Amino acid sequence: MSLHKDLQELIDAGIVSSDTAEKIHIYYQSKSQSSSNRLFLVFAILGALLIGLGIILIVAHNWDGLSRNSKTALSFTPMIIGQIACGYAVWKKMDNQAWREGSATFLFFAVGASISLISQVYNIPGNINAFVISWMLLCLPLVYILKSSVVSLLYIVGITNYVVSSGFSKFSDWPDYYYWPLLLLILPHYYFLFKEKTVGNFLNIHHLFIPVSLMFALPSLAQGEETFLLSAYMSLFGCLYLIGHSKYYKPQINYFNVFTAIGSVGTVCLLLGCSFYDVWQEVSRIDNHLSDQLLTMTFLTTALLTLAAFFLFYKNLKDKGIKEIKPIAPIFIIFLLILLLGFSTSFSVVLINLLIFAIGVMTIREGALKDHLGILNYGLLIITSLIAFRFFDGELSFVWRGIMFLIVGIGFFLTNNWILKKRKVTSNE
Repeated sequence: MSLHKDLQELIDAGIVSSDTAEKIHIYYQSKSQSSSNRLFLVFAILGALLIGLGIILIVAHNWDGLSRNSKTALSFTPMIIGQIACGYAVWKKMDNQAWREGSATFLFFAVGASISLISQVYNIPGNINAFVISWMLLCLPLVYILKSSVVSLLYIVGITNYVVSSGFSKFSDWPDYYYWPLLLLILPHYYFLFKEKTVGNFLNIHHLFIPVSLMFALPSLAQGEETFLLSAYMSLFGCLYLIGHSKYYKPQINYFNVFTAIGSVGTVCLLLGCSFYDVWQEVSRIDNHLSDQLLTMTFLTTALLTLAAFFLFYKNLKDKGIKEIKPIAPIFIIFLLILLLGFSTSFSVVLINLLIFAIGVMTIREGALKDHLGILNYGLLIITSLIAFRFFDGELSFVWRGIMFLIVGIGFFLTNNWILKKRKVTSNE
C-alpha cells in the first residue's frame, strides 16, 4: 500500500490527526527527495569521469597520426569544455550540487590530461612530483569557487601520493615537506564543511581521508633518529581517538566513528609492531647519543603531538570523568613512559606485551558490560593477534602455542554464546 493510503487509514481509524499525517507525509517526501538527489549526484560524478575517460581514449587511438598543431588543439579541448561547464555551473547552477561536482570533477581530470599531453607534444622535461604539484595547485580554486568536495578529496589523494613519492624515493628533486603547506590550503574547505554540513557523506569521507593522509605524511618530518617517530605515531593515534570521543565530534547515526576506529586500530597495530624484541634492541642503542636528538624535527614533532594528545585527554577527562575514559585513551602516555624506559633496558618489550594483553582484556570486559558483540570480538581479536605474533617470535614449543590458540578459540565461542543467550533472555522478559 502507498503512504497516502496508509495515512488515510490511520486518520479514519482515529490513530493520528490530519495535521500529524501531513507532517509525516512531508517528512517522508523530503527524505525521498534527499535520496534521489544523492543518487543523481553520484551519477553526475560518474558521468563526468566516464566522459573524460572516453574523450582521452578516442584521442589516444588516433594520436600518432595527428600533426603537432592538431595535438595541441586536442590537448586543450577537454580543459576548455570543462571550463565552459564550470562557468555555466557558477552562472546558472550554483544551487545544483550535481552540476557543481560533476563539472568540477571533469575539469580536474581535464587539467591533468592537458598538462601531460602538452608535455608529451613539446617534449617538456619534468618529473611526476612537479606534475602532481602543478596539477593540484591549478585545480585547488575549484574547491572554493564551485564548493566541490569531490575535487577536495582528489586533491588530498594527490598530495598524499606526492609526499609518499618524494619521501620514499632517493632520486626525488622535490622535498616531501612541501606537503604540509599544500595540506593547509585545503583545510578551510574541511572546516566550512564541518561547520555548515554537520551531516553528509562528503564530510565523513573527509574524516577518513585526512587522518589517513597524515599517517602517510608523518615520516616527512623525521630528521635524525626515527625511534621518536614511534611516539609521534602513538600520539597521533591518541589525538584521533580522543577527537572521536570528544563532545565536538558527533558522527552520523548510520556511520561509525571514523576517528575512534583509526585511533584504536592504529594504536593496537603499532603496539603489536613494537612487541618484538628486535625493536627495543634498536631503541636501547640510541641511549649514548640521546641528547643529540633533542633538537631534531622528529623530536619537535613528537613533542607537539604529545602535548596535543595530553590536552585532548585532559578535556575528555574534564568533560566525562575518569569512569567514562576508554582503555585506549591513555595508551599514548603509557607508551611514552615505556619508550623512555626502553632507552636503557630491553625490559620494555615485556611491558608492551602485557599492555596489549591488558587492552584486550579491558575491551572484552567493556563489550560484555555493554552487551556489544563487536567490541567483545575486537578485544578477543587483539589477544588472538598478540598470540599469533608470539607464535612467530617466541621460543615456545608448538604444543604450548597450539594450546594458547585453543584457549582463545574456545573463548571466542563461549563469550559470543554467552552474549547471545543473554540477549535472548532479555528479549523474552
